[in-house]
Amino acid sequence: MNRSDESISNADFTRLRRLIYEQAGISLSPDKKTMLELRIKRRVRSLQMGSFREYCEYLFGDEGQKEELVHFIDVLTTNKTDFFREPGHFNFLVQKVLPDLRAGAGGERELLIWSAGCSTGEEPYTLAIVLKEYGLTHPGFHFRLLATDIATTVLEAAHRGIYKTEVISPVPADLRRKYFLRSRDPHSHRVRVVPELRKLVEFRRVNFKDADFGITEKADAIFCRNVIIYFDRPTQEHILQKLARHLVPNGYLFVGHAEALHGMNLPLDPVAPSVYRKLRARN
Repeated sequence: MNRSDESISNADFTRLRRLIYEQAGISLSPDKKTMLELRIKRRVRSLQMGSFREYCEYLFGDEGQKEELVHFIDVLTTNKTDFFREPGHFNFLVQKVLPDLRAGAGGERELLIWSAGCSTGEEPYTLAIVLKEYGLTHPGFHFRLLATDIATTVLEAAHRGIYKTEVISPVPADLRRKYFLRSRDPHSHRVRVVPELRKLVEFRRVNFKDADFGITEKADAIFCRNVIIYFDRPTQEHILQKLARHLVPNGYLFVGHAEALHGMNLPLDPVAPSVYRKLRARN
């Protein structure tokens, strides 16, 4: 890339901001120009292009819309997550949510838990561990785990289930030994989620801008934490309304502690810090 081409023009920046908003609902503020340049520079180099201008011409062309758009969305989405992040949610899930859901479902129905915005898999694998452990002491407990994200690269990483050893440090030691395999290479600093746990999670690509997310079944609980903060307020409310429609009556929605739902027209009641329950009388 030539020095003269190391910045995105204001006109192209405006077009790219509009594109990511239209395609993924992500609102980039005007001060994010440098961040956007850093994010898409790797795509410019990967495609062996000489400038941001050339990349934009390609992206907005017919071929780019078919072949490059998904990669553009991938590099613009933020993927920060941890195992057992905001651990109070998992305690509430075990102590309150699962007993309530099982009682309402007659105790035997398979529950569906959805990790929406799953990133590289730390959240759904945490849920798999928690639910698996719960099932060991509650005979007849059955569950399914759905994990979705818009970014294909993180979904591929999540499906592989391979992590650096420091990444799994928040996992209690006994559960690390039980649910993660160390490499045969004594010098490796990576572990892999055991096959028994990996097969419990179904990964799918979902764009929150899609009308119904391409998901027909309703979830008993949805974890959508630290995701909607990247959208503007109207888009947040629209996404949350659709998520609520994907909950069973009296189902639970978990959001991030920094995400406020007050003032929104939603069929949800707060029941704990950043935990909401769907009202039975509304869709």
